[in-house]
Amino acid sequence: MSEPAGKPEAQYVIDVHKLNKRFGDKHVVNDVSLQVARGEIFGFLGPNGSGKTTSIRLMCGLLTPDSGSGTCLGYDIVRESEQIKRNVGYMTQRFSYWEDLTIRENLDFVARIYQMDNRREVVDRSLESLGLQSRANQLTGSLSGGWKQRLALAACMLHEPKLLLLDEPTAGVDPTARRDFWEELHRLAANGISVLVSTHYMDEAERCHKLAYIAYGKLLAQGTANEVIASQGLATWRIHGDQLSALSEGLRKTPGIDQTVVFGSTLHASGSDHAALERAISDAVKGTALRAEQIDTGLEDVFIYLMSRSTDNFKAQS
Repeated sequence: MSEPAGKPEAQYVIDVHKLNKRFGDKHVVNDVSLQVARGEIFGFLGPNGSGKTTSIRLMCGLLTPDSGSGTCLGYDIVRESEQIKRNVGYMTQRFSYWEDLTIRENLDFVARIYQMDNRREVVDRSLESLGLQSRANQLTGSLSGGWKQRLALAACMLHEPKLLLLDEPTAGVDPTARRDFWEELHRLAANGISVLVSTHYMDEAERCHKLAYIAYGKLLAQGTANEVIASQGLATWRIHGDQLSALSEGLRKTPGIDQTVVFGSTLHASGSDHAALERAISDAVKGTALRAEQIDTGLEDVFIYLMSRSTDNFKAQS
């Protein structure tokens, strides 16, 4: 069995400051600092290649930062990385278990790696907890994406970690399986387990207790969903009508409008200068069949806004 998870005196499950990591001339993680509390689901968002996975690996001792400091489960992320690795559950984006073994055999193999006592009891408890009993003897290669995801979560929970690090765990999984997965995460969080999860889905981001947005190595915003939205100071208008794509192109060149995004049969226009935005919208719909209304700025509006203003640290030097 692994040693007890974490040090009881640790105030935060993750507490890191000014982490930096370079690969060659690319600054992949740039002065990233954040804190994750016990029983908190902390969402990590950003475009592909933004440094999310590298940041997660730095926090759990899988990579050594070039500079910066911090703790994970009370352990120093540089000097005590081995203790961290033994006490966290890490679920990668790519399914990494054995498809020619059954679900039970996979879990038993993982339990053997952890040198766990009473392996059968531990595996049975895991199968029951994640609702896998009925498929325990099914070959893993025949499972759907949702069932593979459930197996991966069961495997990384076998040693009863106090922290889960999940790297885009629901990529390619159907909406029902995603919903069930998040219900399970909230059940775990209610039992005191902390979760750091990277995701591209806004509905998942809204289910996190707190969020951090990282773009090309830099942490641009963090806090609750409402705090992240408020931090950007955007006002948003929704326009209903026809030919919205053409309207969107025209509005992007209009003073006062920082961003336009078509959402199905509506167009969202956002800006930081609220008065100029309202004038621009009023002028755009005047004398037309278009209808406009001011709405609350949403999380997706904010993340698109942040992404559009981020510089790709790979392209910038090419």
